[in-house]
Amino acid sequence: MKLTVKPLKQKDAGRGLAAIDRVSMNELELENGDYIVIKGKGDSQAVARVWPGYPEDEGRGIVRIDGRLRQEADVGIDDNVAIEPADVKPAQSVTVALPQNLRIRGDIGPLVRDKLSGQAVTEGQTVPFSLSFGPMASSGQSVPLKIASTSPSGTVVITDSTSIEISETPAEQVQSGTGTSAEGVPNVAYEDIGGLDDELDQVREMIELPMRHPELFQQLGIEPPKGVLLHGPPGTGKTLMAKAVANEIDAHFETISGPEIMSKYYGESEEKLREVFEDAEENAPSIVFIDELDSIAAKREEAGGDVERRVVAQLLSLMDGLEERGRVTVIAATNRVDAIDPALRRGGRFDREIEIGVPDKEGRKEILQVHTRGMPLDEEIDLDQYAENTHGFVGADLESLARESAMNALRRIRPELDLESEEIDADILESLEVTERDLKDALKGIQPSAMREVFVEVPDVTWNDVGGLGDTKEQLRETIQWPLDYPEVFEQMDMQAAKGVLMYGPPGTGKTLLAKAVANEAQSNFISIKGPELLNKYVGESEKGVREVFEKARSNAPTVIFFDEIDSIAGERGQRQGDSGVGERVVSQLLTELDGLEELEDVVVIATTNRPDLIDSALLRPGRLDRHVHVPVPDEDARKAIFNVHTRDKPLAESVDLEWLASRTEGYVGADIEAVCREASMAASREFINSVDPEEMADTIGNVRIGREHFEHALEEVNPSVAPETREQYEELEEEFQQAEPGQDEQLGRTFQ
Repeated sequence: MKLTVKPLKQKDAGRGLAAIDRVSMNELELENGDYIVIKGKGDSQAVARVWPGYPEDEGRGIVRIDGRLRQEADVGIDDNVAIEPADVKPAQSVTVALPQNLRIRGDIGPLVRDKLSGQAVTEGQTVPFSLSFGPMASSGQSVPLKIASTSPSGTVVITDSTSIEISETPAEQVQSGTGTSAEGVPNVAYEDIGGLDDELDQVREMIELPMRHPELFQQLGIEPPKGVLLHGPPGTGKTLMAKAVANEIDAHFETISGPEIMSKYYGESEEKLREVFEDAEENAPSIVFIDELDSIAAKREEAGGDVERRVVAQLLSLMDGLEERGRVTVIAATNRVDAIDPALRRGGRFDREIEIGVPDKEGRKEILQVHTRGMPLDEEIDLDQYAENTHGFVGADLESLARESAMNALRRIRPELDLESEEIDADILESLEVTERDLKDALKGIQPSAMREVFVEVPDVTWNDVGGLGDTKEQLRETIQWPLDYPEVFEQMDMQAAKGVLMYGPPGTGKTLLAKAVANEAQSNFISIKGPELLNKYVGESEKGVREVFEKARSNAPTVIFFDEIDSIAGERGQRQGDSGVGERVVSQLLTELDGLEELEDVVVIATTNRPDLIDSALLRPGRLDRHVHVPVPDEDARKAIFNVHTRDKPLAESVDLEWLASRTEGYVGADIEAVCREASMAASREFINSVDPEEMADTIGNVRIGREHFEHALEEVNPSVAPETREQYEELEEEFQQAEPGQDEQLGRTFQ
């Protein structure tokens, strides 16, 4: 039967499986777990175990196999292969040869058998064996095991009763079998790329089609596309994709690393470029890959030297000169697409620009599956959960996460290792396992690289750490958490989530604390901007800072941007108080970011201030900072709740009554109450330290209590920070906010004047 080859899903790669849809399985009279021979070009063939196909392949006549099986059968994606049932015997014994640099003491046989159980192997074949340990582990590569001999001969299946013997001869000296390349495992296959299916399809369509079927383009009377520019943040997989394409397509591959071709001699840089393209033309069809294109093809008007301009001109003429380029495709990668000379970015040179962005939740799960494929993971680990909690992580960060968790597992067993010995005990290898704890610890130490410059970790403040303020919490929850947690409700109601929240109130009432709790509860990235730090002495830099903050937030959504003391950068325009107008330009930039032509998706702005009358009225209208939340001076119940938070872990005497404390602290805000608790603790500590002999301190420290008298002393020391008049002004302001109609914003400032 003829079936079409497609790539396997990331999580199933490396297990010797062929996924075939039910219809084809029934026609071939195959059951799950049967073995088939896949016949490719010439004499090449591969043996695989049958696996039920994915639901989307039903009835399409597709066989999905991974990169290793495709290489063994010498076929590419979309090729047709012949499938027939295989006569495969169970193996009694298999001898495997290990690479020379792998030194293991003891019997590694059981470990090899467990990993390769159910796989069909042939003498001379190279089988990838993932070892999350030793010299190969750090590079994330599999160890290439060579099958030295099998009993019985021919293709056999490794079962639980197969005896595995380790050959004395290293793998490098064992003869390769037919249909297997001497190098063994392909470096990068399509299954090693997670979360970039659409982008990979576009690249393949641009490169594979013209190389395999040039007649299609001749029939249409058009030239095939000649160049692809991959751009996106660092670590998203641009170079990896180019490697995979080169590896999967049977084409000559030339690579140019930008700075390598630069030379101090006149004309030599251009000559090196010409040589690369000449080699590519001689070996057509071929691919020329230029990594970090911005380093050799920056904008000519901004280029510092003459060499850079000449290199750009040479590249332009090679890509689109009088001489035909033939069947040479150029792939270039860069993370600074706007720095590239515009002449390169037109049709005929780079015909298609593909953005490789920060992966979404599904993409992150696929990437994690790729990197944990060969790891001995504990069964409790749920990759979905980690995919959900790693907003802003690119492929390289997730690879670091997997590697770091494996290193944590290694640290646990390190005391048992004899580092002096050249060989590692096989029993220790078998006991290695990556646990939930290892992954959690690794996650703490890794910052998403897409947000490194402005990244602030998700705060560890929860709603329980915020005393009182029930109404305020509820408003914030509705505005920020609900759109992220229940997007389907907003979609059903055709309702846009609020863009931003302005929290205002007297100093010390807990505005910043609330913002931290919201960011934590919403499980989103958190970018914190202290107002004045955006201002810069150079013209245009302050506005650029605002733009960059919003750009980062968009590419790492969902994100909460927190502006503390927003009145310092968003004052009323038209005042021009000796700052050369920078404040007005920052306000204008903020306005366009919040409600300009570009949509803010899953980005919420929280701003806090204790002078809302100073803020430009245009910022306060609906569609920008829509919700105005007053964080009031706490009433008696709220004060009791705040005392509860601050005395939760303190050793209080029985005489301390929180209700009495709440009734004594009229006019105190959250920060004052925290100061009262601190002062009372200090008074109790002072009394204890002065009354006890230092030698007896360790024995008697458990008896210390904070009594009522200590709190009375603290109340004398700490006065309320908000005067009654100030409190009234904020309450009047809240009424004005609620009553103000569009066009009446100017009246809001009068209360404070």
